[in-house]
Amino acid sequence: MTQHLVRIGIAGLGTVGGGVIKLLAAHGALIEQRCGARLRVDAVAARDRAKARDFSLDGVRWHDSTQGLARDPALDVVVELIGGAEGAARELCQGALDAGKHVVTANKALLAHHGTALARLAESKGASLRFEAAVAGGIPIIKALREGLAGNRISAIHGILNGTCNYILSAMQEGVRAGKPREFASVLAEAQALGYAEADPSMDVDGHDAAHKLAILTSVAFGCPVDLASVHVEGIRQISAMDIDYALTLGYRIKLLCISRCGTEGVLQRVHPCMVPESSPIAHVDGVFNAVITQGDFVGPSVFEGRGAGEGPTASAVVADLIDIARGLNVPAFGLPAGQLVARPTIPMARHAGPYYIRLMVVDRPGVIADVAACLRDEQVSVESMLQRSRNPDEAVPVVLTTHEASEASLGRALASIERLGTVLEPPHMIRIENL
Repeated sequence: MTQHLVRIGIAGLGTVGGGVIKLLAAHGALIEQRCGARLRVDAVAARDRAKARDFSLDGVRWHDSTQGLARDPALDVVVELIGGAEGAARELCQGALDAGKHVVTANKALLAHHGTALARLAESKGASLRFEAAVAGGIPIIKALREGLAGNRISAIHGILNGTCNYILSAMQEGVRAGKPREFASVLAEAQALGYAEADPSMDVDGHDAAHKLAILTSVAFGCPVDLASVHVEGIRQISAMDIDYALTLGYRIKLLCISRCGTEGVLQRVHPCMVPESSPIAHVDGVFNAVITQGDFVGPSVFEGRGAGEGPTASAVVADLIDIARGLNVPAFGLPAGQLVARPTIPMARHAGPYYIRLMVVDRPGVIADVAACLRDEQVSVESMLQRSRNPDEAVPVVLTTHEASEASLGRALASIERLGTVLEPPHMIRIENL
């Protein structure tokens, strides 16, 4: 096989950038055998030249600006590992593509906001835009959807796409099982101490990171432009140890799920906590692991599981994209040419239908349950089961209901009526049940 050289520039030398350099150094000969090319990092751009790093930059040119890297005529590929939807990251990718260079990025926020436009620019310049590392870390889900499952019509995707949230919910569950319940704030602090959560965890725990990833997957799976604005997003801050306990009692586990379905009426994208049966494979994806399950018309369900973040898994995904570029594989970024991506109607969350878990804190007196049942009956929401655990007479009593399938709109009206009851002491807490 004839060897050729692929000259790479990397913007951002944090965890992932360092991982890419280490991987290329460790497996350079193996990669040459597999793709017939030598992948060489020739230039970098980062904030601090003097920072001590655990990898060598000997012989590598340093650019003080990302635009200098983007326009470097001696580079074939630019790898963007800066992060953020705007500013330097966006300018770097636009500049590199405009100069006809291939771009590899791990930036899900950038793609969720500007992915379709960047794909259009790449095609106009005959360049590749690759982003395997932007979704689910080391799981090759983009390549699987875009290439391995290309012969199928995909109708649905669901999965766990945020390791921070999955770690927190898994740890809360372990505490309940061990008889030592832990609340969200305590486990979040532990996750931050372990490096699984950022100092400002809002992007993760409020569901926005997962929403970025789901919007990208939806585009690749269904052949539509990236549409982040249409994703319904809820986080996990309101999940309590009490909810975890009740879920286990009912035979469920709580997961932050990303779900996207495409039908004749359009696409519904949603990110929110779900109760899933303990018998479901996704219920047992714990800790910082991610999982994605796709539904194809010919292949049926396909399950992908692995580490969703970290130096090694994310660097592995970046290098996989570099290898595809070295092999000359230039497929459309989102599976179809950007001009052929078809906008699909958005199905509003109010039209979602399914079973629900409802937790109430009520005054323990006669007639309370009858009043609650009347609110549900008036909106045609049918109760499947009820749990009530007694407490001391002067304390609020938790009451848990599960429903048969009901529309989101009907349930919302019923919960609003229940909240107005004088015997209900807190806003009702609802979690959707997904019998996956």
